[in-house]
Amino acid sequence: RAAGFTAADALVGIAASGRTPYVIGALTHARELGAFTAALSCNPDSAIGQAAELAIEVVVGPEVITGSTRLKSGTAQKLVLNTISTLAMVKLGKTYQNLMVDLRATNEKLRRRSERLVQIATEVDTATARTALDACGGSVKTAITMLLADLDADAAQALLAEHDGFLAAAFRGSTA
Repeated sequence: RAAGFTAADALVGIAASGRTPYVIGALTHARELGAFTAALSCNPDSAIGQAAELAIEVVVGPEVITGSTRLKSGTAQKLVLNTISTLAMVKLGKTYQNLMVDLRATNEKLRRRSERLVQIATEVDTATARTALDACGGSVKTAITMLLADLDADAAQALLAEHDGFLAAAFRGSTA
C-alpha cells in the first residue's frame, strides 16, 4: 500500500512453496484493486496460484538439500523472471533487433556499451558512434535513428516520439 500500487500496475507474487501468507495477501490486495496478478511457484496447484489470475508453476521436484530453496527452485524462478523481464523490455520498446537500446550510460563502462550498441546497429566506427551519442545527449535510440535515417538529433527524437519510442517502428512506419 505504501508503494502506491494501483489497478494500472501488475504484481508477480513469488514463493517457492506456493503458500507464503504475505505473498497470498499481496496478490489478494492487488486483485481487489483490479490489478493484473501472476504467481510464480515451484509446486502444482499452489495457494498463490489460486490467488492470482495467472499461475506459473515450475515443478522442479525436491531440493537436493531439503529446505534450501535457493537451489533448483531459486534457479527455475530466476529463469522465469529473466524471461518475463526480457519480454517486458521488448514490449516496452527498449530493444532493437537483439540489442538493449534504452539504457542510461551513467558510467564509463555503460558509455562504452552504448558506443558498441550504436556501432552494431548501424555498422559505423567508434568515432562516428561517439559523435552521434554526444549530439543527442547519450541516447542510444536517438543515435541509432540519427545514423540510420541520416537525421539530426531533434529530427531523430521527433521520429521516435511519433512511434512511441519504438525504434523498429520508426523504420517500419507504424507503432509496435
